[in-house]
Parts: sequence; C-alpha cells; structure tokens
Amino acid sequence: MKARGTSGKHMGKPPYGYRSDPQDKDHWILDEDAAPVVKRIYDLSVAGNGPSQIARILEQDEVLTTKALYAQRKGKPLPERPYHWVEQSVVGILERMEYTGCVCNFKTYSKSYKLKKRIPNTPEDMFILPDTQEAIVPKEQWDRVQELRQHKRRPVKGERQGMFAGLVVCADCGSKLHFATCKNFDGKQDHYVCAKYKSGRGTCSAHYIREDVLRDVVLERIRAVTEYIRTDVEGFQEDWLMCRREEQEKSIREDKRRLEKAKKRLADIDKLITRIYEDMVLGNLSQERYQKMLEGYEAEQASLNNEIIGLDDWVATREEMEDNVDQFLALLERYVDIPELTQTIVNEFIKQIIVYAPDKSSGKRTQKVKIVFNFLEEVEVPEISEPVITQTTYGRRKTA
Repeated sequence: MKARGTSGKHMGKPPYGYRSDPQDKDHWILDEDAAPVVKRIYDLSVAGNGPSQIARILEQDEVLTTKALYAQRKGKPLPERPYHWVEQSVVGILERMEYTGCVCNFKTYSKSYKLKKRIPNTPEDMFILPDTQEAIVPKEQWDRVQELRQHKRRPVKGERQGMFAGLVVCADCGSKLHFATCKNFDGKQDHYVCAKYKSGRGTCSAHYIREDVLRDVVLERIRAVTEYIRTDVEGFQEDWLMCRREEQEKSIREDKRRLEKAKKRLADIDKLITRIYEDMVLGNLSQERYQKMLEGYEAEQASLNNEIIGLDDWVATREEMEDNVDQFLALLERYVDIPELTQTIVNEFIKQIIVYAPDKSSGKRTQKVKIVFNFLEEVEVPEISEPVITQTTYGRRKTA
C-alpha cells in the first residue's frame, strides 16, 4: 500500500465529479454531469454561502444528489428524496484536494493495525502529486475556500448577513468583529463590534464601525489598487520584483554558498561522530571526552539543519511571491469594472480587514482601517488621488 500510494496513483475510487478512465482505471477523467456541480459548489462558497446554505440551493434547483445520480445511471430506483443534499456531503466536497487535479494519498493513519480508528494526517505526512488529472477548480480557489471556512460566520438574528463577517478583526486584541443587525431597521444601523467588548463589560473597546462605511472604504481601495495596477501592469510587475530584488540580490549568492557549506559540514559531522566513537572504543579517547565532543557535534547538527530548512523555505517563498503576482493579475482580468461590491468580489480580493479604535483627538471621529489583499498583502501601492485611503494599505474615513 505504501509503494502504491507513493507511485502517483490514486488509492481510492473517484469522488463525485470524476470517473475512471475506460482506457486506464488508475486515471480519473471529468464526470460531465457532476463536475459542473462541484465547480458551482466552490463558486457558491466563495460567494459567501455556508455548507447548509449551499445544500438548500442545490435542493431548490433540483440537483440530483450523489446517490441519486449514480442510481439513475444504473437504472435503479431513485432515493425517496433525490434532491435532498445534506451539509456533510457539501463539506466533504469543499475539503477534497483532488478537485485541484492532484493525487492526495495517506490522508489518515492508524496507530496500529489492530485499531480501526483512523486519525487525520498532517499535510506534511500526506503524499501529494499535482497535475495528475484535469482540475475542476483552480488551486488558488481551493485555497481561498479553505481560508474562508476557517472564518465561519456567526449567525445573526436579523435577515441580513454581514458582507465582511469573518474577515474583520480587532487591531488591539485580535478578536473577530461581530456583525450586528436588526430586522426592524434598515441597513444603515448594521455595524461591526469587537467580540471582547461585550457592551462595555469585556476586556476590549468597541472598535465600532458601520457596514456602509466599511463598504465605501473597501470599494474605493479595490478600485484604486486595480486602477493603479491596470494602468501599468509591466511597471507594477517590475516594482514587485524590484522591491524583492533589492533585498535578494545582496544575499542570494551568499545564501547559496551558505547552503552548500552547511550541507557539506553536516556530512562532515557524521564522519567525525563515527571517528570519535571508534577512538572511544579503541581506548584512544575517554568516555567523558567522547560524550562532551558528541554533544557539541549534535548541537552543531541541529543548528545546521535549522539553517538549511530556513534557506530552502526562502527559495520556496520567492517562488510563491512570483505566483501571487500572476494570480492577482488573472483576478484583475475578470473584473475590468467594479460598479459595486458583491460577496464574491470581497472574498476573492480581501484576505483580512483590521479595524483600529477611533481617534477623537482632533475633535472629529476618525478611524483607521487596514485592508490586507489576497496575494498582495506586502506590495507597496502609492497613494492615489483623494485621501480616502491615506496610506499604502490603510484608510481613514469619518464614521460619524
């Protein structure tokens, strides 16, 4: 099983959305009926719908469940409720990495062959091989869905749902800002407030901000950033790469030399440990001296291993930076004009919104908001036109 799992072949049957290739049973191909449903489920998730909401939408649109679709193909009677999607089925689809076109084996393990309980594996212990079949959803969309699912929305009593719920955090305590509304009033009263405020009895201040104000700030910032990038795409890419090169070119050659030197020293230490052990056995080195030298070599080994890991991570980070630019530019091509915010636009552009406590020192209430974009959270974008956004990623706006 271990050999098969690391050979690049799937260890299980194709999930909903795929089917086995008639020419090669180990290869998956798209299921023309189910693949569009999988893609729709991911689109609905990015649009701000939770698993239970997605299940209700699919049931309302009379989309056959997995069991009903397979029964229909085999000519068997359909289940009693052929369109009744359950939340667990939607969750299983949203968490399945294979929809990005990869092989993902060893997702669980057992402590003993005598035990039936399976324990989830960490991603580091899984075997993941990309581009083994046609993807149903892009990898960046799958990653975004996983991020959104970590920021589950708090249910509210009113009929409205906050557009930024789950994305807004407190700058002082790091807690989420809860969305507050009331169905007896119009949307102008909708606002966000720190979860640790607790009507003045908590450990943090309110950090109160109205949703309509936040909508204006976010929309204007997205427009400003996209307009800046779109007017000079090549210049933006050069700026992005240049701000990295200025730091990287000073150390890239030295880091490569350090990496090779560390690996060579690591191999030499293994030989030295073997040598001093032989000297100790032959009586040429006392056991106390051997133990002291061994501890020194092992400490140096640990330090070298950490250094090698850090340098390897630096290379991977640099590659990820370049990929992030391409992903953000592809996002811009899809949104040439943004007349108003939608939940999908917010989830695709915005990673996090950090709200600071209001400042009344000038006699007017002003509030700072930090907007962190997906893919471009560290890019320096100059101030554009009027000062709704007054800093690189910050905005100041009156809220009262």
